[in-house]
Amino acid sequence: MAENTNDGANGSRDQSPPDEAALSARLGSLDHRLSEIRDSRRSKTDQSGNESGDSAARASAMALGFRLSSELIAGVAVGAAIGWGVDRLLSTSPFGFIVLTLLGFVAGVVNVVRSAGVASGKR
Repeated sequence: MAENTNDGANGSRDQSPPDEAALSARLGSLDHRLSEIRDSRRSKTDQSGNESGDSAARASAMALGFRLSSELIAGVAVGAAIGWGVDRLLSTSPFGFIVLTLLGFVAGVVNVVRSAGVASGKR
């Protein structure tokens, strides 16, 4: 009985070589097409192109960070300078400096929030 099973298996093996050849050809064709697709994707996403995209995004983020920080610092510096000038003219040291420095800080924060687009335009 086991011999009959082997004969049946051998008989199906006799029919399978043409099927295996066709399957092997299809597999080779698929492998060739996949390798072409991989090569085209590698050329599109080359490391130099990817790095330039990353560096452009980083530069844009740094520019935004510098702009926002300079707006905050400018607000504080202008408030402090005006406060110092008021104290010199009116001899109210250090109250004008403190008050106008705090107002400059608030103005700087408002400018940063407005520039960053966090605040909504509705009131």
